[in-house]
Amino acid sequence: MANAAKTITVEQIGSAIRRHHSQRATLIGLNLNKIGRVAELQDTPEVRGMITKVQHLVRIVDEK
Repeated sequence: MANAAKTITVEQIGSAIRRHHSQRATLIGLNLNKIGRVAELQDTPEVRGMITKVQHLVRIVDEK
C-alpha cells in the first residue's frame, strides 16, 4: 500500500469543565474526554480542524 494513512497522536492536557458545549463535543469526537487520555487519529483536514478548535486543551504527541 503506497499511500499509507498518516496518523496523529493527541493527548488531552486540559479539562473540559467550564468550556462551551461544542468544545466538549469536539473532545468526545476526538476520542478524548479526560485529562491524560491519548488518541491515535487519522491525519485529515477534518481532524486537524477539530484539534485547532480545542488546541488549548490538547497537545500533539506524535505525527507519523
